[in-house]
Amino acid sequence: QMQLKESGGGLVQAGDSLRLSCAASGYLYGDYVVGWFRQAPGKERDFLAALNWIGGRTYYADSVKGRFTISRDNANTVSLRMDSVKPEDTALYYCAASYSPTMSSEPDDYSTWGQGTQVTVSS
Repeated sequence: QMQLKESGGGLVQAGDSLRLSCAASGYLYGDYVVGWFRQAPGKERDFLAALNWIGGRTYYADSVKGRFTISRDNANTVSLRMDSVKPEDTALYYCAASYSPTMSSEPDDYSTWGQGTQVTVSS
């Protein structure tokens, strides 16, 4: 069974860049999609970006397109680069994996989740 672990969160200032990493371990087999989501206190979990592991296709939420970049760094790590961060980017950031062939933005389509990494952006 696959396990995911996020890292790279922290306290940054508005306008800074930040790179989050998602390391996968355990049983890695076949093609799957890795997605990034975030959840602010009192709000729903929002989709940010997804990457198809074998094909490398990417998919972004309109709200972060052009400012966030998802990429595959190596055999077991997917990162999310966040540029020009804003205070409203403050949230707990999660990576998740889905074996569905479609690039979904729905959290329910992802079966494996990490514990999350906190990002706090000061103004």
